[in-house]
Amino acid sequence: MAIYAINPLKDPRWADLVQTQTSASIFHTPGWLEALRLTYGYEPVVFTTSPPQAQLTNGIVFCRISSWLTGRRMVSLPFADHCEPLSERAEDSREIFGFLRQTLKAENWKYIEIRPRTSGLLLEISSKEKGDSFCFHLLDLHPSLDTLFGGLQKSSIQRMIRRAEREGLSCENGRSEALLGKFYRLMLKTRRRHKLPPQPISWFRNLIACLGDRLNIRVTSKNGEAIAGILTLSHRSTLVYKYGCSDARYHHWGSVPFLLWNAIREAKESGLQEFDLGRSDLGNSGLIHFKDRWGAKASLLEYVRFSAPGFAHGSEDRGLQVAKHVFACLPDGLLTTAGKLLYRHIG
Repeated sequence: MAIYAINPLKDPRWADLVQTQTSASIFHTPGWLEALRLTYGYEPVVFTTSPPQAQLTNGIVFCRISSWLTGRRMVSLPFADHCEPLSERAEDSREIFGFLRQTLKAENWKYIEIRPRTSGLLLEISSKEKGDSFCFHLLDLHPSLDTLFGGLQKSSIQRMIRRAEREGLSCENGRSEALLGKFYRLMLKTRRRHKLPPQPISWFRNLIACLGDRLNIRVTSKNGEAIAGILTLSHRSTLVYKYGCSDARYHHWGSVPFLLWNAIREAKESGLQEFDLGRSDLGNSGLIHFKDRWGAKASLLEYVRFSAPGFAHGSEDRGLQVAKHVFACLPDGLLTTAGKLLYRHIG
């Protein structure tokens, strides 16, 4: 069976497939792909068994990353927690997988990574082709708002939301440059706590330009001072919690739970059916427990990675640990510059 490569930013069939496939997410959309291209220069490509003039019935979307620092690879998709292959027939997936294994050798890729949301793909690969694993949380929004609030852990989440309400925290929503500025300053504080540079502000500007009203920034303030922010994305019936940031001095006021609860309430009002709380490193028990306290269902995200011979999986993580010691010492200006320079090599 022949495999075809198409450009999802130029072929309108891709947008149509994303709109009709129930397993598609915001990360499949041309808007997300265009933001990646504008910010980092990543070239998107979809591999499919559908001929050029036929209806597009399946496809796996990737970004080609060519980096002098981290090597040549294809990822589905950069900076996305998950990106399910849009293929309803197992035989189509097998054909595309076989093609990818051949492409790995023919085009000298370091590796090819797929980040499915479900584990069905693991039946089609060997144990050596399993990549990283993460904990994934999804909150069902079908129950009533009162039932959802009752499912929150009382001693932490419910109490912190009530505390935020008593403190009179305000919440501002939107996509304005002024609101983005508040959000980004909080993002810099948060990334510094984690000893990491922030993604360039151009990434967030491009997301706003490319996704429009499917993106929302929420910032909560106390006496006019911004103390926490979240960035959410929406697609079909799903709200995605993509980025969060805060000033740690005000965590005791419940600023982050207050924002997330506001997002849940607005999602319910808009008729959305699930809240994607994203992935967590398996070793980050604190973040996993925080998401558990929202009543979200936890599952395992398991990535697929076809690697070139001799590539040592995990070498990137060792390099990151060394880099963290350097990032911790950088002033804000240099830390922001480091993000501009490095994130295009990470993907």
